[in-house]
Parts: sequence; C-alpha cells; structure tokens
Amino acid sequence: MNAINSDIDAVGIVLAAGRGSRMRSRIPKPLHTLAGRELIRFPIAALKNCGLSRFVVVASPENKDAIAGILGDEVVCAVQISPEGTADAVACGLRAMTAIPSLVVVLAADTPLVRPESVVRLIQSHRSAPTRRMTVLSAAGAIGPDLGHIKRAACQSADALGGLLGIEEAADRAEPAYYPAEINTGVYCFDGLWLNKSVEAVPKSATGERYLTTLVAMAVDAGDKVEAEPIALADEAMGVNDREQLAAAGAVLRDRINRFWMSEGVTLVDPAATYIDVDVVIGQDTVLQPNTMLMDDTVIGEACEIGPNASIRSSRVGDRCRIIASTLEESRVEDDVEIGPYSHLRPAALIEAGVHLGNYVEVKNTRVGSGTAAGHFCYLGDADIGDGVNIGAGTITCNYDGVDKHQTVIGKDAFIGSDTMLVAPVTVGQAAATGAGAVVTRDVPEGRRAVGVPARLLPQQQSGSD
Repeated sequence: MNAINSDIDAVGIVLAAGRGSRMRSRIPKPLHTLAGRELIRFPIAALKNCGLSRFVVVASPENKDAIAGILGDEVVCAVQISPEGTADAVACGLRAMTAIPSLVVVLAADTPLVRPESVVRLIQSHRSAPTRRMTVLSAAGAIGPDLGHIKRAACQSADALGGLLGIEEAADRAEPAYYPAEINTGVYCFDGLWLNKSVEAVPKSATGERYLTTLVAMAVDAGDKVEAEPIALADEAMGVNDREQLAAAGAVLRDRINRFWMSEGVTLVDPAATYIDVDVVIGQDTVLQPNTMLMDDTVIGEACEIGPNASIRSSRVGDRCRIIASTLEESRVEDDVEIGPYSHLRPAALIEAGVHLGNYVEVKNTRVGSGTAAGHFCYLGDADIGDGVNIGAGTITCNYDGVDKHQTVIGKDAFIGSDTMLVAPVTVGQAAATGAGAVVTRDVPEGRRAVGVPARLLPQQQSGSD
C-alpha cells in the first residue's frame, strides 16, 4: 500500500454521533470492541495508515466525553447536538476546523472492516480527476439490506460502469433489498471547499434527516463531477448496528488477522479456534495450538509454542517459550521459559530466562529469576526471587496481613522446601534453605537452613543436613 503524501492538505472526519440504540447497551456504540480495539479506533487507524494526521470526530452529547477519553488529543471532537443525519454531522465537523482543507475524507465509526489500502485507492482516484467534487467508495456485488445502493446511468458495454447518478438510502426503499448490488460503504472523499459550501444546502429527506449521500444527486444536477470507486472486498462494507453484526464483523476480521499471521510464518493448528487481536505481534515459526487467545497488545517471540487453551493479554513473551493451558495478564516472560499447564501470571509478573513454572503456579507482581523452577501448586506474590532457586510444591508467599501488602525476597540458589509458608516481610538469603512445612516468620541468613513451625534456624554446623 502506498500512502498519500503527508504534506497534502487533508483532514479526516469520522462520524460517531449515531445513537446506536440497536446495540441495546449502556456503552456507546463507537466504544464497543472488535478484536481488542474500540470501533472508533478503526477509522482513525485507517486514516493514519493513509498518511493523514488531522482528524475530527463528530460525537453526540452523550458519548463525547467517553470518546475524548479514549482518543485524547490525537483528534478534535465536534458535537452534533441532535441526530439530524450524516450531512448535518459533517457540517458539525467542518465547523470545528480552523480552516477548510482542500481534501476531506469521511468515514463512519461503525464500519471497522474498511482497509487502509481501499481508502488510499479512493483518495488517489479522487485526486486523479482535479475537477471532481466527490468520490464514493462502493462495494460491488454485495448484499446490504440496511445500506444505500449506488445508482448509475445505463451503459451499453457490459464491462463498463455507467456514470454515478445518486445513492438510494435504505430508509427510502419500500422493502429491504436482499440481492447483490453496488453498495455505498459510507466512505467518501470530497473537494473541501465544495463540500463546505454544499453540505449546508442539503435538504431534509422524508424521514427528517439530511443525508450526506444527497450530495451526489445535487452535484449531478449542477453538472459537477462525482464518481463511485469500487473496492476489492465486499465485506469491507459491513456495518455494525447490533450485536449480531458485531459478531459477524468480528469473524471477518479474525479471519483476516489469522491469514496475515500465517502468511508471516506463524502456524495456526486450527485457525477457527484461534483468536488474535488486531494489535498483537507474533514472531516467525511460533505455533499456536487450538483455543489460544492472544489479546490487546501482546507480543509473542519466535519459535514459541502457545496453547492449547492459553489466554495471554497485554503481555510480552520472548523466544522459544512454551505456554500450555495457562493465563497471562500484563506480564513479561523472557526467552526459553516453560509455563503450565494451569498456571496464572497476574499483572507485573516478570519471568526471566530459562524459568520453569509447572502446573497451578500463580505469580503476581513478582520477579522470578533466571533458571528458577516452581513445579507445582505455588502462590508467589509481591516477591523478588533470585536466579536458580528451587521452589517446592505448596509454597506460598503470605504477602497480605489484612491491611498492607509486604514483600518476600529469596536469594540466588536458595532451596524452598515443599509447603513452606513465607510470612512477609521476610528474606531468605542466598543459598539458604527451608524445610518442608516450615512457617518462616523471620529472615533466613545466607547459607542457613530454617525448619519447623514457626521456623527456627538449625545450628550452623548442621546446615548441610536436617
């Protein structure tokens, strides 16, 4: 994809003021998520990938603050006070600009499947005809009962397209049209000055709304040039108006994502049972087993095996790691680590290179040093664990006293016996050891051994045996 030149005087307008009542949700429709990304972010990302850097989002009074909270300073947020149609929404967006640009690109917040390369094609088509006022991105041979249909002039050649005459809105049809047609995707490119002058003159329809699509017929009647540019993939026209359409769009997007990563050298054993969010990154030669979920901005290194039944959110995993039937959240895993089955890394877990975490190990806000092993049934919370430590089955860091959290420190090459309770704050020194079932309430010095309940230090000369 070749983006347009960044020095072009262009602004993107994203329409996000629709009520979204069919979603039946307290969450504004633009903030519902698809493959880990809010709907409103998809058109912004598409415009950025095309080379645009200035954006106006048109919101409703009800969702303005929520959208501004998600997008922050990267956009100007305009408000459409009442739902009077897409032409009125665009007019609100234009009024929010300090100056009218030469090029205006309009997208809807509820059409997340439009690809950046299609928007680039639209802009290039529009710019190839300097006197053209408006170019519409269309989808030929699509079925869209709730989308507008492109109307063209009759053409003698079956291989040619007639000139654009207008767009028939779904609300103006007597019945929904469940047949293949050329459909309006809701993506437009305009001559900015012409748009600013014309959009205010758009009349109200029979439904009382002012449609942006009316500009097509207005331009044709005035002798101005307009055109529809068909896209390659009809599914780009899919909109999201209810939960069923959200799921349908998710299936299409998930298939695109899976195909992309397979083309990049990642093995998906069962693509239909693999869920990868749009902002995930995966290294070459990694294998994803069935029922694997990689979410948010997770990064997986090369030559890993993930799954089956693994769930990883907002985490970093190094190279050559194996994670089976486990859950990772906001954690970092370095190279050559084995985890699972049935382990859980909670936020701020750092697992250094060569660590082995077996079944039913929970780690939270803890560094586990290189080469350390915890094979079975452990809770390691608010701890700093050195390199080469052996952690026996049933070990628990007792980090919470009912009021505050406290830290446990375990030194390099320590040996923690099975069923040890480490009552924080407490330190086990380098090469120290605890006996099975010990309840450690005081620090264990370097090289010493503590046993019993509560744990007591064995005499130093006996530190090599029980």
